[in-house]
Amino acid sequence: MSRLRKFLFFALLIFPAWMLMQAVHEFGHMLGAWMSGGTVTEVVLNPLTISRTDVRPNPHPLVVAWAGPIVGVVLPIAVWIAARSLRFRYANLVQFFAGFCLIANGAYIGGGSFDRIGDCGEMQRNGSPIWSLWLFGVVSFAAGLYLWHGLTARSPRAAAEKKKI
Repeated sequence: MSRLRKFLFFALLIFPAWMLMQAVHEFGHMLGAWMSGGTVTEVVLNPLTISRTDVRPNPHPLVVAWAGPIVGVVLPIAVWIAARSLRFRYANLVQFFAGFCLIANGAYIGGGSFDRIGDCGEMQRNGSPIWSLWLFGVVSFAAGLYLWHGLTARSPRAAAEKKKI
């Protein structure tokens, strides 16, 4: 695949990946709310802003705040592992998405900790030490880069071309 085609292919994946990543992250907040006795009152998914989940009452805001990024990285990894185990033809796309979720959630929590943006402010107000946000950010971001590393070299087309040689 030419460099231009690769660039266009991945550029077209960014918007749906961003929206789906937000949906998975907010689903995590919803699960956290439901499991901790909270009530989800609204979920906002908007490509131009940071998504959010409103919970009232929210008896355990720290659980709800952490559930978003934790589910936001664990669920995509689990789906990728299942796709790979089942030899799903497009497992490399699922791997791309899992890496995207890890990078996005890691950057959001690690970087957002400095200005207490969104979930980061909620986490810090409710007792999470800043180092825990940094640790989550570094580990998630690095793991996402690892998933992306050499992704095109492991694609079905690249494997088929390698067999021809």
